[in-house]
Amino acid sequence: MASAAEQMAANLNWGSFGKAKELQQRILFALGLLIVYRIGTYIPVPGIDAAQLREFFEQANAGIGGMLNMFTGGAVGRMAIFALGIMPYISASIIVQLLAAMVPQLEQLKKEGEQGRKKINQYTRYGTVVLATFQAYAIAAGLESQGLAADPGWYFRASCVITLVGGTMFLMWLGEQITARGIGNGISLIIFVGIVAELPASLAQFFSQGRSGALSPAIIIGVMVMVVAVVAFVVFMERALRKIHIQYPRRQVGMKMYGGESSHLPVKLNPAGVIPAIFASSILLLPTTVSTFAGTDGSGVFNTIAAYMGRGQPLFLIFFASMIVFFTYFYTANVAFKSEDVADNLKKQGGFVPGIRPGARTADYLDYVVTRLLVLGSGYLAAVCLLPEILISQFAIPFYFGGTSLLIVVSVTMDTITQVQSHMLAHQYESLIERSNLRGRKKGKNRR
Repeated sequence: MASAAEQMAANLNWGSFGKAKELQQRILFALGLLIVYRIGTYIPVPGIDAAQLREFFEQANAGIGGMLNMFTGGAVGRMAIFALGIMPYISASIIVQLLAAMVPQLEQLKKEGEQGRKKINQYTRYGTVVLATFQAYAIAAGLESQGLAADPGWYFRASCVITLVGGTMFLMWLGEQITARGIGNGISLIIFVGIVAELPASLAQFFSQGRSGALSPAIIIGVMVMVVAVVAFVVFMERALRKIHIQYPRRQVGMKMYGGESSHLPVKLNPAGVIPAIFASSILLLPTTVSTFAGTDGSGVFNTIAAYMGRGQPLFLIFFASMIVFFTYFYTANVAFKSEDVADNLKKQGGFVPGIRPGARTADYLDYVVTRLLVLGSGYLAAVCLLPEILISQFAIPFYFGGTSLLIVVSVTMDTITQVQSHMLAHQYESLIERSNLRGRKKGKNRR
């Protein structure tokens, strides 16, 4: 027999959505801020020759113009005020989270509740400013070296750094506002919109090559079928869970027995999400990025590394897969699923795994389960990220059918839909409570 929550979830429809006014306001608020973000991707940084910049990024499409341009919604190719995107904030948050798992002072802050969380967020913002400043100065110096600055000099560098860092901090604020007053995770939605916004132009280029004969119809149909299959596979793997049976002991209060319930501890097949893929991609893009802005004469250490670490090269694929597997294990063990913390929480709540002692033995058992789950989870992430790279290198597919972008789009879509359903369920609960209160008042009046 279905529970009340399941029956309410089954009754969710457009009629119930039309009655949820607060949810509609949240969605409209989020859409408005996302439109502001898209407008900002077309406002250029002052002092740059637009024609030469366009020609430069067409030649450098394999480096900056590929993946980083995808993450920023085309802002890098136009060198807009949001050219750095939200990636400095993501990198800073990942670094702070990893440091919090290794530095005792930061780990203690995480246990201090809301005040500790605010301090960690403040450190993340400071880290964002530092990373964004470093990247913005590197881009400004690179633009000068490539002859793309209309009036090169320290004034151009300062204005470029201030504009790009300010754009990143404004995007960070937009993401926080969407999270607090909109729907879904604001940072993830900004990346999602940037990826989706570039898809129509990329698909148009893809199909135009099919009409011109550069790509055969078999390749086009095969890629379309593969995209659908990979999306279905990602949805299946992201929803996959390993349920660990948890038992709670019985306790007697007076003449009655309480407790004795059993539940499940859900452990995702991929607890780290898309973060390992993002972190590995950003690290592997560094040599290509530096060589792109440093020069195109083919000399230098970074150019040599970039040649061997180009997309589709065997060394690139090996390092990409290895780093995804490493960051999956590292991030899960230190941030996403800390077995010791989970075991301590179960012990405090009186729960235990049948046949396993609470405490250290439970933590060891959870480590045993999660380590073996991550064999499949890390392999799934590596396969999804490497397959598009092989397709791009072998068949010269023009648009970035990237595994990282696909993972972000699917996971953000699933998370947003889940949050919309949660808000609609909360609205139905509130309406039921109001009805019950009205009925109680009517009954009270009738008794009088």
